[in-house]
Amino acid sequence: MTENIAIFAGGCFWCTEAVFNELRGVESVQSGYIGGAVDHPSYEQVCSGRTGHAEAVRIEFNISEISYSELLDIFFYTHDPTTLNRQGADTGTQYRSAIFPQNAVQAGEAEAAIMRNQASWDNPIVTSIEPNAPWYPAETYHQRYFEKNGASNGYCAAVVAPKLAKFRKGYAARLKGR
Repeated sequence: MTENIAIFAGGCFWCTEAVFNELRGVESVQSGYIGGAVDHPSYEQVCSGRTGHAEAVRIEFNISEISYSELLDIFFYTHDPTTLNRQGADTGTQYRSAIFPQNAVQAGEAEAAIMRNQASWDNPIVTSIEPNAPWYPAETYHQRYFEKNGASNGYCAAVVAPKLAKFRKGYAARLKGR
């Protein structure tokens, strides 16, 4: 059902996936590509910046445990939505901040979330609300990447781990197993 799916692009999908995998009410998170002009793009193609795709996550969630609005607030809490086409050192349109609503209700909630979350940021939020588009799962080695490689990967230690720590502190009551 489309009302149980959320698709967010917030920079490197390893970061975004790690956050949402720990959230109570989230049934699954898949890293992938959306919003571009090439069918079934590879990671290398997306990283080139020439396909138009964003690295994103597709979240299946239980609406009786967590709302789409709550997912949006966590999305804004765990990445910088004020930098155009970049997150930290990752630059290019593939790292843009974007929301891909699955229906008109989600589109309205996305607009409201941008307005609601603007107060938390000094600079304007530049997150785009983009039309739903074909979803392409990322290669298998990208799925649950931080969980499998976090301790041995320098990028994960420097970038993903601090984002995950911030999320765990700010949303401790919403973590799975609590």
